[in-house]
Order: sequence, then C-alpha cells, then structure tokens
Amino acid sequence: MSGEKGLVIVYTGEGKGKTTAALGLVLRAVGYKRRCLIVQFGKVWFTGEVAGVKKLSPFVKFIQGGKGFVKILGDKLPLKEHKKAAKETFEKLYKEVVSGKWDVVVADEIIGAVASRLLPQKLVVRLIKAKSRDLDLILTGHHASRKLIDMADLVTEMKPIKHPFEKGILAKKGVDY
Repeated sequence: MSGEKGLVIVYTGEGKGKTTAALGLVLRAVGYKRRCLIVQFGKVWFTGEVAGVKKLSPFVKFIQGGKGFVKILGDKLPLKEHKKAAKETFEKLYKEVVSGKWDVVVADEIIGAVASRLLPQKLVVRLIKAKSRDLDLILTGHHASRKLIDMADLVTEMKPIKHPFEKGILAKKGVDY
C-alpha cells in the first residue's frame, strides 16, 4: 500500500462510460503494480472486459456477482432472487475490502444495486467507513444518492449527449461489451 490517503471515487449518471472509467483507473494502477479487485453487481454474461482483465493477472482479481440486470434484457427472475445475489456479492466485496489485500477496489454497479433497491444504502455507507485509510474505492452505477456523493472524494457524472442507439445501432462488441 502507498501510505497516501485512499480516495472514494464515484462514477454515476445516465451516460455510458462508468465501468469503462473504473477499468481505465485499474489499468493505470496495474502500471504501478498496485493490487486491484473488481467486483461486478448484476453483470453475469461474458464481456470483453472479463477477458481483458484476466490478462492483467496477477495484479487484478475479478468477481462477477448477481443474476443479471433487473427487469431488462429478458429478466424474469423474482426480485428476491436479485436481492439475495446482491447481498451475497456485497458480503464477498466487504470481506475483500477489509482484508487489507488490495490497493484499489472497484464495486461496479453497486450504486445501481442501491438505486434499484437490491441493496440497502446503509451497507455501502458501512463499506466506505470500513475501508482502510489508503485503499482507493471506486463505486459505479446510475442514480448515486446525495449521501454517497457527499461521502465521496471525487464524483464524475456521465451525461449522454448523443448515442448510436438513437439511430438504431446496437451495442458494439469491443466497444460496449
């Protein structure tokens, strides 16, 4: 660990790029041989980021949790299944954060899990308070609450200006997933 104050960083908003920004930070951190953990809430299918992150071993560990996105992309699972998976993923995340093994931890889509009521916000508040002084903790997802924004050191809001989907262009392999 560096001994410098670890930051709480929030990437939020309706625009694309929250996970990409977090992964870019991980890429930079690996360049300095910092140990990084990425825990994804709700994303369970294969994406290029999974394969790419595996190439950063041994500096990066990747954990996918959840049962997919809630109420979109054909989701038919009961909400209680999503809540249970989110809680299990959070428990793994919390254990890793307090372990002292990591320099950087990304909790990808945890803010969305709170906003969609899969996780109580108090758990994320507890996570922030429990992190070591020098751990950089990155939280991503739509609809960050005022409380999480206030607790963060850095907050960036992704705002959509233009998106190819508006012209009927679907998600692109290697760019969007």
